[in-house]
Amino acid sequence: MDYQKFFESKISDLKTEGRYRVFADLERQVGKFPKAKNHYEGGVREITVWCSNDYMGQGQNPVVLDAMHEVIDQCGAGAGGTRNISGTNHYHVLLEEELADLHQTQAALLLGSGWMANMTALSTINAMIPDCVVISDSKNHNSMIEGIRHSKADKKIWKHNDLAHLEEILSSIGTDRPKMVAFESVYSMDGDIAPIKEILDLCDKYNAMSFLDEVHAVGMYGKRGGGVAERDGQMDRVTIIQGTLAKAFGVVGGYIAGTSAMCDFVRSYGAGFIFSSSLPPAIAAGARASIQYLKEHNELRERHQERAATLKRRFTEAGIPVLPSVSHIVPVLVGDAVLCKQASDDLMEIHGIYVQPINYPTVDRGTERLRFTPTPLHSDADMDHLVNAIKEVWGRLGLKAAA
Repeated sequence: MDYQKFFESKISDLKTEGRYRVFADLERQVGKFPKAKNHYEGGVREITVWCSNDYMGQGQNPVVLDAMHEVIDQCGAGAGGTRNISGTNHYHVLLEEELADLHQTQAALLLGSGWMANMTALSTINAMIPDCVVISDSKNHNSMIEGIRHSKADKKIWKHNDLAHLEEILSSIGTDRPKMVAFESVYSMDGDIAPIKEILDLCDKYNAMSFLDEVHAVGMYGKRGGGVAERDGQMDRVTIIQGTLAKAFGVVGGYIAGTSAMCDFVRSYGAGFIFSSSLPPAIAAGARASIQYLKEHNELRERHQERAATLKRRFTEAGIPVLPSVSHIVPVLVGDAVLCKQASDDLMEIHGIYVQPINYPTVDRGTERLRFTPTPLHSDADMDHLVNAIKEVWGRLGLKAAA
């Protein structure tokens, strides 16, 4: 077999389908977010980023940067090992205490990323509980799917946010068999939100553990940024809360939060935790400072929601087809992979606006979209420029208008 030709042919297939992903070479600039430098073949230009997961601009917050500078000078660069072998720095411990306080749980456990937190927790818990079955929402993130798959536990897929279907599955399993319901709060591609209370009611009724992924909600919902479960008064009912430090908190890393016994169990048995090097101490310090800051600044969450609502309204008024969203995510339907990439390219090259095309397998074929994530730092002028630009691109490419 000619291995190189195989690799090349598979890449060619992606390009033919319009699904080949091209990275935007960005240089973030302290104090200028959402502006950034874009390096391209013709040189360097300033662009406005409209698709960042740094939802609150915390990656630029001087409080976060100062904390990181201080700990780099104090502790150096890396942690020096895995958590078990010399890599547990005091700032990891402080961060886990901060996360437990955020979610009002007994404990929290820090991992290298949100993906690794999902993968490790779901695979470890469901592999080791005898005869456990996992009931997973059909739109769960890849990291959850992989964690469930690697657990080798029995699994059932329930229709997205469909409570009747969830209860049908739970009732068929019965109350005696160990089980876990795994779902997200905010689904990041559609912007819809799970009915958390009703799902937890079913978990209680059928004696199921609950695993709630809040990566697109922590820092942004609830009076202290604990997520949608905090906003809805359900945080104390969730068995395992999973979150990230790489989105609203603006740094990197993932975690789970829950009882001391559950966190200690994953710490002691989870391969993704045991065999991974620790995050650098400065990262932990920056994340902790960001969590502390967002706990005390609910006005940023209010501004964030206003920006998202305003952009949805502006797009709708302009005839741009915004998909239904009750969160801060603003998805705009294109419905064609090639045109989706073309629209993204034109917005960048002609108008200096960066929004990444979202194609299969991230979303279903025929639902390709541009996914906008307004932040508290996007100004009215930024929004005016975006709306005018997208109207120009939509008209020139002959894209579908809102029904």
